[in-house]
Amino acid sequence: MDKFETLTGIAAPMPMVNIDTDMIIPKQFLKTIKRSGLGVNLFDEMRYDRDGNEIADFVLNKPQYRETEILVAGDNFGCGSSREHAPWAIKDFGIRCVIAPSYADIFYNNCFKNGILPIALPQEQVDILMKDAEKGANARMTIDLEAQTVTTSDGEVFSFDVDPFRKHCLMNGLDDIGLTMEKADSIKTFEAQASASRPWV
Repeated sequence: MDKFETLTGIAAPMPMVNIDTDMIIPKQFLKTIKRSGLGVNLFDEMRYDRDGNEIADFVLNKPQYRETEILVAGDNFGCGSSREHAPWAIKDFGIRCVIAPSYADIFYNNCFKNGILPIALPQEQVDILMKDAEKGANARMTIDLEAQTVTTSDGEVFSFDVDPFRKHCLMNGLDDIGLTMEKADSIKTFEAQASASRPWV
């Protein structure tokens, strides 16, 4: 998993509330077990018409937001079913951070496991960030995970909370497998001792 330390990038405004996981990645794309390749279908039913043509006024189809790395969204982001494909699609598109007033618990947890930083801020602060994101590609936000701050293109700074363990995992690029491999030496020692004391196993 890629490390997340600081990120300066384009933020896209998506002020809708209750954006669920079926909107993020519709059910017909859940057949794959690969984490890559889903970005093209992120928000598929909002990005494309029935013939597969881009809908020009959808935010991620606008030229200034095609390189979006930060998404500023409405309340209760990621609600609905618990599909892990939702953060897979977000990450594969290139979005590393989502900012919203609140999240569905399972989606929130899945973000951390897939290298995405979900930031929860009060509605009034999200409103300011939404306005900043509406400025387009020239207005870049900075996310500093170490300092736990979001800085607008105008230099306004907001602090956010994050669980220390999750922060450690993101900053060091550790998913569940990576966390296990941190204990590789201890695991080898245990296995050697177990084999010596129980050679019949």
